[in-house]
Amino acid sequence: MNTLSAMPVSGLIVIAAIVILFILAVLLLFYTWVRYKALAGMAGGNLDRDNAFLRFTVNDFADAYKKHGQDVNTPAIIANAVSTKLPGLLLCERFLANAVSLFVTLGLFGTFLGLSHSVSSLTELISYSNTSEWLSVLDSVGGGLMSALSGMGVAFYTSLVGVACSILLALLRSVFSPQAEREKLEARLELWLDHSVAPTLPTERAKDESEMVQQMIRAMDNAAESMQSTLKNATGELKLAIDSSRAPIAAFNKTVDSFNGGVRDFSEFNYNLRGTVERLDVAVRDLVSGLREASRSIEKGGRQ
Repeated sequence: MNTLSAMPVSGLIVIAAIVILFILAVLLLFYTWVRYKALAGMAGGNLDRDNAFLRFTVNDFADAYKKHGQDVNTPAIIANAVSTKLPGLLLCERFLANAVSLFVTLGLFGTFLGLSHSVSSLTELISYSNTSEWLSVLDSVGGGLMSALSGMGVAFYTSLVGVACSILLALLRSVFSPQAEREKLEARLELWLDHSVAPTLPTERAKDESEMVQQMIRAMDNAAESMQSTLKNATGELKLAIDSSRAPIAAFNKTVDSFNGGVRDFSEFNYNLRGTVERLDVAVRDLVSGLREASRSIEKGGRQ
């Protein structure tokens, strides 16, 4: 305790960080192990339909089995369900896998931190030997040595704590292995889906050639029914469109008839106008001819 109390604050911070991370790693280790074990127990026969992970896995497997039958890739479906519904547990696994090296790294960090502190204290102590007041500073030599030794203490204690936490966590992981429980969960899920769930599911995939032919016939019948339904709907829509367009067509025809009547009236007017113009032209010509004759008569009378 005296050594820890004399240790610099930086060393205490590193040791506290290692201890806190170790406690967190132990808690996550047991939490992940217990969760995987509970899910494996459910998949072993005691199925809980309210469990989101199992429900998602069964639904995904049922959809794939309906399309592919016995050729469904069950391990891939389970891996997809684990990555989709259990990302937190996978994150805990990755943290636990790197925690051992993390503790050692923090211990080495504390080692270099303590050595740097010790070297700086020794350098300051040796600098006193180059002065003429060496005898007067002998009293401070003990304090300098204690400071240097405290830096060495930071180096050794942080390394010791980091290595000890790494060893303890490695031992706990070997006994309570989340990865082993996850693999056991995946194996139980695969057996349960293939042997218990699959026989109860319908499939669209043919087992032999006769069933394939029957499926083709059913598919053709469904396609024919779909086409008939589509044509029926299209015919009804076309009839409705024709019925709805009758009134506009009748109005358009009426408008065209009115326009044709107007054109005929205009043609008659044009014809009458043309006859009137022709008769007027003839009358004007007769008038001009009479005027010419009168003019000639007048000219002849004047000469006589």
